[in-house]
Amino acid sequence: MKFYSYFRSSAAYRVRIALNLKQLNAEIMPVHLLNHGGEQHSAAYRAVNPSELVPALIDDNFTLTQSLSILEYLEEKYPAHSILPQDLQQRALARAFGLSIACDIHPLNNLRVLQYLTGELGLTDEQKNAWYTHWVVAGFESLEAQLSNSNGKFCFGEYATVADCCLIPQVYNALRFRIDLSAYPQIQSIYTHCSALDAFQLAAPEAQPDAA
Repeated sequence: MKFYSYFRSSAAYRVRIALNLKQLNAEIMPVHLLNHGGEQHSAAYRAVNPSELVPALIDDNFTLTQSLSILEYLEEKYPAHSILPQDLQQRALARAFGLSIACDIHPLNNLRVLQYLTGELGLTDEQKNAWYTHWVVAGFESLEAQLSNSNGKFCFGEYATVADCCLIPQVYNALRFRIDLSAYPQIQSIYTHCSALDAFQLAAPEAQPDAA
């Protein structure tokens, strides 16, 4: 199994967590999104992922992109150490929570959007950070409400699920941008708990072979 990853990519971070939770070994194939104009734009990587985005997973000569699709694939092919709740309604809630991050928050704040804001549109770093903060705050208000029944350890239930795989990288990035999270006690509690677990620590950006 090969996994194309960039250490700071929150989408790749999600999958790294899931691989660790499911105790699956994957060879990390670093794709640096900044070096040489972005290695994701190289012909070699386009052959892996025509969208020129990370992550990408190759398993038994099958190539799959999009982090949440990869999470679902891993869950279905390797069901041990499940990353979905057993209860049907809780499974649906966990999926919806993950999609709130992957579809509503992350697309507005990923690298290519931020580069477009400061490049083609000429925004200052201060304006870019204001954009980033606005959409994270709007998204976290919704996420906090969705966690009203959380035990404060994980998003849904008694073990980590796709929801936690998506939440932890998003919080990590918010902290990197120095966003005040004091208004989100459930999010903070879950982040603190998960960040102390090996599966999450080994998936963290600073633990990656391409960390700079």
